Amino acid sequence: MSELTRIPAPDGVAAAAQYSLPQALGFARAGGAPIVLGTGRFVAIAGQLALDERGRPVGEGDPAAQARQVFENLRRCLAAAGATFDDVVKLTYFVTDMAHMPAVRAARAEHIADDRLPAASAVQVAALVRPEFLIEVEAFAVVAP
Repeated sequence: MSELTRIPAPDGVAAAAQYSLPQALGFARAGGAPIVLGTGRFVAIAGQLALDERGRPVGEGDPAAQARQVFENLRRCLAAAGATFDDVVKLTYFVTDMAHMPAVRAARAEHIADDRLPAASAVQVAALVRPEFLIEVEAFAVVAP
């Protein structure tokens, strides 16, 4: 595991937690530091969808089931690269509805402790690659040399 530094509020940049986002959409705590840095081997994990090991969709219409599968797929991809969620420096969430963010946060919490949250961005999109998918997540990690 690389030693990572989290900078929650660089000079002149408001901390994300200061933004007033609707609790109903899961934004009670914005989470994540805007800057996470480390030294080591860079790993980029392409956006993961809710597909099982045979390539079949999981949890059609169920954001919680999809989020759990997506994070399991991320865990497997990270392991294949010799990394863990402790090495993740950036997550990007693509959701078809911001109302799915509480499910994403719950799935993330099963893998990443609040004090180790990476930098993150959430983007609402009109659609993902197939209509049954609600959530896609990509990850960047830095693994100690």
